[in-house]
Amino acid sequence: MSSNGYGELSREHEEFRRVVRDFAEAEIAPHAAQWDRDHHFPVDVVQKMGDLGLFGLTAPEEYGGAGGDFTSLCVAIEELGRVDQSMGITLEAGVGLGINPILTYGTDEQKKQWLPELVAGQALAGFGLTEPGAGSDAGATRTKAELVNDEWVVDGSKQFITNSGSSITKLVTVTARTGVKADGKPEISAIIVPSGTPGFTAEKAYDKLGWHASDTHPLTFEGVHVPAENLLGERGRGYAQFLATLDDGRVAIAALAVGLIQGCLDLCVAYAGERQTFGGPIGRKQGVAFQIADLEVMLHAGRLLTYRAAALKDAGAPVKQFKQAAAIAKLHTSESAVTATRIATQVFGGYGFMEEYPVARFYRDAKILEIGEGTSEVQRMLIARGLGLPVE
Repeated sequence: MSSNGYGELSREHEEFRRVVRDFAEAEIAPHAAQWDRDHHFPVDVVQKMGDLGLFGLTAPEEYGGAGGDFTSLCVAIEELGRVDQSMGITLEAGVGLGINPILTYGTDEQKKQWLPELVAGQALAGFGLTEPGAGSDAGATRTKAELVNDEWVVDGSKQFITNSGSSITKLVTVTARTGVKADGKPEISAIIVPSGTPGFTAEKAYDKLGWHASDTHPLTFEGVHVPAENLLGERGRGYAQFLATLDDGRVAIAALAVGLIQGCLDLCVAYAGERQTFGGPIGRKQGVAFQIADLEVMLHAGRLLTYRAAALKDAGAPVKQFKQAAAIAKLHTSESAVTATRIATQVFGGYGFMEEYPVARFYRDAKILEIGEGTSEVQRMLIARGLGLPVE
């Protein structure tokens, strides 16, 4: 963030924004509707995103990254999300949920083994936290891992896992019960499971409401053997590590939501100036124009909240302060994005209900933003606790 006092991004960030926007307009926007129809995950375009350096924005140069700031990653996610939410979440999850845990908690050997390909965008990694019976209550994890003769034996299942079953997925980091703590609560650890390991299956891709071009699968683990050194971070710290990872992810999801609001605003301004009714453009009508004005307000508020949180992360702010800012940004922008797509669909009228127009796709894509990486209810709980309220 620049220090001009207006909460605007630096000149370098805005120049970078133009680079990503040009890429998104040329390589993604013309194909997004077809990918959505076909439920197609465009591996070649994901790798082009890697060539542009998007997966390596926050990674150190020793692993092929740019050694850049978190704000730059948010700018990239926003600009991809402006034309295609599926590609926005592919980058968000690829960095925030794939690279970040290994970068933050991995040993030197783990980083050397996995990061170069992930940072280059030639491979992807998934983040296996959610289970059929453990969503917001991630501590209810049932997947188990037992240490037998220098190997972890993993059994269980995960669901709704992004980037987990593509042709370039190299690993999934999973949380699993590895014992019982002194207080009787389950000990939860994080373990790296490489793709192709016998017994590890990425099941058939989900048929989702939105994000059709994003790769999402349920996963099963049946007697999966991985080396003991595939433990990620400290034994028994897996749950805490994943919760910390989600804080960053919430800001990145907020950036994805900001991109969606911007996309809706752009489409509505253009349509309201062109669409003729009663002898003039519909933008003359207050009923339309005022709703579009509301989109502009949502956009500015969401962008400020998002990039303030990103700036706190980059400045090394206290964890408590960053957590609160992340939850606020995620809650406000995701709920605003859902409202924005409803408004945009209404502005387009009957055409907004037709899949040939991007607003219909955006309308379907928006809802998950209120659910993924912590539901709106979880964000409200975290914000209330940050205020000192004893909320459960």
